[in-house]
Amino acid sequence: QLSEDVERVSENPAEDGEGEMEVHEDSSSVILPDGELGTTTPSLRFSKTCLKNVFSVILLFIYLLLMAVAVFLVYQTISDFREKLKHPVMSVTYKEVSLYDAPGIAFYPGKARLLSCKHHYYDHIPPLINPGQPGDIECTTQRINYTDPFTNQTMKYALVVQGPRDVKKRELVFLQFHLNETDQDFSAIDYLLFSSFQEFLSSPEKAKFMKDCESSYSSWKFSGGFRTWVKMSLVKTKEEDGSETVEFKQETSVVNYIDQRTKPRSDQLFFVVFEWKDPFIQTVQDIITANPWNMIALLCGIFLALFKAADFAKLSVKWMIKIRRRHRKRTRQVTNHIS
Repeated sequence: QLSEDVERVSENPAEDGEGEMEVHEDSSSVILPDGELGTTTPSLRFSKTCLKNVFSVILLFIYLLLMAVAVFLVYQTISDFREKLKHPVMSVTYKEVSLYDAPGIAFYPGKARLLSCKHHYYDHIPPLINPGQPGDIECTTQRINYTDPFTNQTMKYALVVQGPRDVKKRELVFLQFHLNETDQDFSAIDYLLFSSFQEFLSSPEKAKFMKDCESSYSSWKFSGGFRTWVKMSLVKTKEEDGSETVEFKQETSVVNYIDQRTKPRSDQLFFVVFEWKDPFIQTVQDIITANPWNMIALLCGIFLALFKAADFAKLSVKWMIKIRRRHRKRTRQVTNHIS
């Protein structure tokens, strides 16, 4: 029986058993190799070993592929983070208020004269009783002279008026100007808006304050012979250094004024209305969408997957080497028994 087993093993040297073949010769008995050597056919044992080897090689390639994908994700994540740092996105938020800080409205009337200025509510402007004639000036005004900030030679005259505050009551400021004569084919009055009339009043150097405002803010015009309706909205911009700049956006609508005075006139009348468009202050700032903590968490997960994949690949290679060594050892034992 022992010789038959030895001949069977010598014909199939690549078989894979769970234990190692042990042959003990005694005077009374012979111990056969344990495991499946005596019960399983050689072709079946050989096919199982091949399947295990093929399966381990396939798993190894799969995990190598996963490692390559993980490395690519690490590179892509770092590249995206650096790109987002270079190109922040603009964030716009809206804050609702019931009262605005009264803006300052600086007019440059030239030869024109302010006839009347009143605050009205709920968009109700009563009809003019004596258009072209001096009326009530109920607005807080300041007159100031300063040098032009761009030429430093020309003197400029500005009439600064306090703007509307109460946005819920739809407060507006209605002004009327009169120009007796002009040497141009058209007539218009320049104006600019700045954020705080109170800041202008409390400024110790009002001339310098107006020069800075003219250098920072845009100026607009409204024409004679029309009623110009200006609806303002406030935009605050936060810079990268933490400073905040304020500017105005405005929507302007113009309505023709029908002069119903009895005698034909050669003078020009100007009508302008200022009110807030809505109770929302728009805040604009640049934000970086790349979150370093999210990137760190993602990189930790990717590196953990890399280490797990490398560990599995190492174990797979060790397992294949161990099977190969066991196979060689078994072959060597069979050869020794034959010899």
